[in-house]
Amino acid sequence: MNDDIHGDSLHPSTLDRLDRRILSVLQQQGRISNQELAQAVHLSPAQSNRRHKRLESAGYIQRYEARLDAHRLGLDVTAFVHVSMERGQHKEVLKFQRTVGKMPEVLECYAVTGDFDYVCKVVARDLKGLSDFLLGTLAQLAGVSSVRSSICLNELKCTSALPLE
Repeated sequence: MNDDIHGDSLHPSTLDRLDRRILSVLQQQGRISNQELAQAVHLSPAQSNRRHKRLESAGYIQRYEARLDAHRLGLDVTAFVHVSMERGQHKEVLKFQRTVGKMPEVLECYAVTGDFDYVCKVVARDLKGLSDFLLGTLAQLAGVSSVRSSICLNELKCTSALPLE
């Protein structure tokens, strides 16, 4: 495989075992040094750095972030919120999407098939805070016809790591 930086020309089918291993290590340890990464994937630091930069420039790595502990920060309630929109309100749907994207309480939001239009993962300090957000903010957005929530009782798995093997 050519180790030159090719930007967007890198296709998933061209990722070899080493590229996938680099991505796997970076998913688990985003702050790993180049030296440690090179050791973990059995490459020289120069080769490791070249591949790492190529994967970044090709868009396989979107960003680096710290995963914070919600409970330590006083965000003790997680809910999955199902949102239905009024039919035929295209302008309101676009406005909803932009607005939800700016709400810090909404960690994730997906347009889905089925009985609802969107599913959002939401955090709040407590049940009252969740209620205030759902009834006072989310349900009040133009075009929203209904909001239903399911409160998370216990987190069994939470990861952003993608299966690479």
